Order: sequence, then C-alpha cells, then structure tokens
Amino acid sequence: FEKLLKSGNSETLQQHAITVEFTTNPSWYAVQALPYLAEYPYECAEQIFNRYYANALASMIANSTPKLKAIFDQWKNADSTALLSNLQKNEELKSVLLEETPWVLQAKNEAQQKKNIALLFDMVKMSGQLSSNFDKLRQMQTENGGFPWFKGGRDDRFITQYIATGIGHLKKLNALPESQKKGWTDLAKKSLTYLDQRIKEDYNNLVKSKAKLNQNNLSYSQIQYLYMRSFFTESGTAAASLTAVSYYRKQAQQYWLMQNRYMQGMIALALFRTGDPITAKKIIKSLKENSITSEELGTYWKENSGGYYWHQAPVETQSLLIEAFAEIEKDAATTDDLKTWLLKQKQTQNWRTTKATADACYALLATGSEWTTEAPEVQIKLGDKTISSATEKQEAGTGYFKKIFTPPMVNPGMGDISVKISTPSKTSLPSWGAVYWQYFENLENITPAATPLKLTKKLFIEKNSDRGPVLEPIQENAYLHIGDKIKVRIEIRVDRDMEYVHMKDMRASALEPVNVLSGYKWQGGLGYYESTKDASTNFFFSWLAKGTYVFEYPLFVTHTGSFSNGVTSIQCMYAPEFASHSEGIRINVEK
Repeated sequence: FEKLLKSGNSETLQQHAITVEFTTNPSWYAVQALPYLAEYPYECAEQIFNRYYANALASMIANSTPKLKAIFDQWKNADSTALLSNLQKNEELKSVLLEETPWVLQAKNEAQQKKNIALLFDMVKMSGQLSSNFDKLRQMQTENGGFPWFKGGRDDRFITQYIATGIGHLKKLNALPESQKKGWTDLAKKSLTYLDQRIKEDYNNLVKSKAKLNQNNLSYSQIQYLYMRSFFTESGTAAASLTAVSYYRKQAQQYWLMQNRYMQGMIALALFRTGDPITAKKIIKSLKENSITSEELGTYWKENSGGYYWHQAPVETQSLLIEAFAEIEKDAATTDDLKTWLLKQKQTQNWRTTKATADACYALLATGSEWTTEAPEVQIKLGDKTISSATEKQEAGTGYFKKIFTPPMVNPGMGDISVKISTPSKTSLPSWGAVYWQYFENLENITPAATPLKLTKKLFIEKNSDRGPVLEPIQENAYLHIGDKIKVRIEIRVDRDMEYVHMKDMRASALEPVNVLSGYKWQGGLGYYESTKDASTNFFFSWLAKGTYVFEYPLFVTHTGSFSNGVTSIQCMYAPEFASHSEGIRINVEK
C-alpha cells in the first residue's frame, strides 16, 4: 500500500483509521442467493419452476451438508450482519449514506431475502412448497405438452425447453423428491413429445422452403433443444422426429465454430452425452484457447457480454461453461477458475434475474470442488501488526471478519501488507478482502488513487471562436474570470460489471452549476440519477457495465479569489473496496 507507506512525508496529513475486512469462503454467497429464486412474486411458468428449483436445491444441500442447519441458526441468532444486504454493510467506509441514495428499497428487499433463508431451509415448509409449485406447474402445462409464459397463454417453446432443462439438472443431481419423481417423469415426457414435434417442424419448414440443407441452418432454439434432450437419453425420440434430430446434430458437429460461447457449451455437452466425445473435446479445447485467465478474476471470455436476447447472458453462459468443463474435461482446476469469475461477479453486483441466479447456484453448488465444506485459515500482516482468522470473530459459513485500527495504532509501516491462506484440502477456493485507509488531508494535497474502478477529471474553459465554442484545458496557475463557462469532463473506466455505483464531484465555492434540478439523465450511453448539492454534484449509476465512459457538465464562475475545487470520488456501494478518486485541484479567479 504505497500511499500509506509514504504518508509520513506529509506534514498536514492526519491518520483516522485502517480497516481490514476479509471473506475466507465467499461460495456461501451462492447459498444466500437461493431465497431470491423462491420469493419472486410473479406467477409465470419460469418463476414457478424456479421457486421449485430453489426448494429442491435447498433440500439437496441440506441433506448433503450436515453442518448447514447449524450455520443458518448462527446467521439467524448470532450474526446480525450476515443477513444484511451488501448495500447496508460498511456504512462507515462509504462515500454517501445509504439513505441518501435511490437504492434504500433495493437494500431492504435484499436483506429481507437473506433473512428468509432460514425459512427456505425449513424442511416442513420446504416439502409443502415443493408440492404446491409442482401442482401449479402441472396445471399450466397445455394439452400438447408445452408451457405458456403465463397461465392461459399459448405454449412457448423457449419456456418449455428452459423448464425441461431445469428438470434435467435436478434429475442429474438426484434432487427430485422421491414422492414426486413419477409426476416429474410424466410431465417431462409430455414436454419432450411437444419439443420433438417442434424440432420436426423446423426441419420440415427447411425442406418446404427448399433451403440448402448442407449450409448452416442451426438456430439457438435447435441448439437449446439438443442440450435439453441430452438430459433424457433414456427417453427415446419420437420416430417421426429422428430425421430432424439427426440433421441438427450433424449441423452442430459441423458449424459449432460459428456459434457464441453459450451455444458452443451447449453443443459440447449435447454431443458428449450422445456419443461424440471427439467433437465435444475439440470444442472444449477451442474454448480454453480463447479464454482469459487472471489471478484475481479467474477464467472467463472477453466476448461474454450481455445483450437483449436470452442467449446473450454472461452469468448463464459462464454457468453453462462450468458445467461443460466439469463434465467433459473433468479438470477441477479450470472448473474452479471458471467458478471464481462467477463469484467475483457476485462481489460487485446482484445476479440480475431468477434465471441467472438459478444457473449460477447450480454451477457453484453442484460442480467442481465442494467449496462450501471448506474452512480456510487466513493470516494478514500489516507491518508489525498480525491478524489471524483463528482469533477473530468470523461470520458462520462465509468466514467474514473485520478489524479496525485507530490512532495511535495506525502508522505508515502498516502499508507493508501480506496475506497467507491455508486450506485443509488444498483446493483453489477464492477468498477476498480489502484494506481501507482513512485520513484527513488538505484537498489540494490529495493525489489520485485507483482500483479496478478508475476515474480522471479535467476542467476546461469554454471560449467562443470563429468555428463556434471550443474547449481549452485549464492550466495550473491559470486565472479564470467571473462569468467564464467551465466544462467538467470525467472519464470512468471499469474492468467488470458493477451495480449501485456512487460518484461525488466536489466543486469550488466560486463555481455554480447550470443544472440545479435533480433527475434521471442519459449521456454517452450511460443512464444515471444526478443530484445537485451546495458543494458537490452526485451521480448514481444503478448499473455500470464494463467499459470506458466520458461525460461532461457545465459550471459558471461567480466569485473572485483562490479556491480548492476538491476531488471527485467514485465507489461501488455493493463492494466499497472498489473505489477511486481524482487529485485535488486549486483554481484562481480574478475580475
């Protein structure tokens, strides 16, 4: 921590505190996400199935992890912070109070979901919920075996394939309750009959339209079908559909390279389970060669970004590829690296949909190493101070702990930091933590600081010319004049998707904003809520996708003198360790 090590060089700096926090086993955050699936309020087929899915997964986890109930009891009775939303934690380390942001209700909702985790794992209630949701779903199934999105609607192929795939997941995990296995088998058979008919229609339409059958005629729906069908190899395909299935399987073998990563993973699993391990392993090899591996973020794909369609979903894509690597490659190290990326997404954001949450929970809890059984020991050294997880009070399951040092214990030597982690089984379980250094300093003496969330701020003066208004950078020691129009330009760089990001731009008392009304705005591809205060302008980004953003806003010079213009700071409220600030700026104004 270089800035802390050099803090003794400043005569005006006053130490305030050093806070160390660490999570030794973040895989438990996947368990804490399960109630979100169980409580989504809408009565559409996908949500009803995901409620069932959450209960079935919870039942399987409870039966396979004996210490689980004890951990939940501790969360409920002893750990008051374990069931808080990440937005509600570490208030003292954040740049703005939660109550001053637009996200108070989101925080309360997430906290309530976590508190309901004990109810989710209530075995009596769980049994009733499983029966209730199964009955609702059975009643929604249409005569032809398909499922509508909402009751009374027409059958929906995607929803039906999604539900059939989910049944396949639970079947593979042996997570279907014994008393309902026959019911699910019958329901799945009806769905397969419907979906076999739909794939036959696809092929017949190609023949009817005289399409060139040797060209690429493979769509997302057919790939999803092949993947879904691979969970039910014991259920024979309808004889009338065999030609169509054989055709699209050959298409998948021939044209897999032309598909996105999500579809490639589906094709690999479908072919592997139906007798073609050679092509499946070729796909896995290609996926591995095109992946990126980072010590912090794990293994991922640069092009795995979101979009408007179901097949453009980063969390679902990563979850599917975890399943593919675990089953085909049986490479625990790579699978764990893939799971690391998924958990790191959870660190800075909520999994955004029930579908993403269901897939992520399946990937994290049902594949690779059994992370939830691990209890790593951590030793952190800050100069001559040592913190050990063995002696700190840890949150049950996640192993989270926090330690605060205040003056006179704080000293520059604490910037020399080392972390040692030991796990009994030697697995590559990810852990994460942060060190926060808080201090008081004259604004103009503050130097820039950055994490994976970076920002730069520049001031320009707007001048009229023959070509119209032009912007000129304000140089150090330059003089401004009353009435000058100033443009603030802020550039934000973020290396991963983040939710709930707050940026505070301080301004000199000699500057007045043009925009004085708070409200939602859109600029440079970025939507945000802007709130103007007496000495700063605050920006709230509910969603900040990976990338670079540049935006500007105007100010007018109103007073003479020498003023500190303060700093601009930005922080992810969901993970406050991701923060950055600009350097301090001083401006001079004359008449």
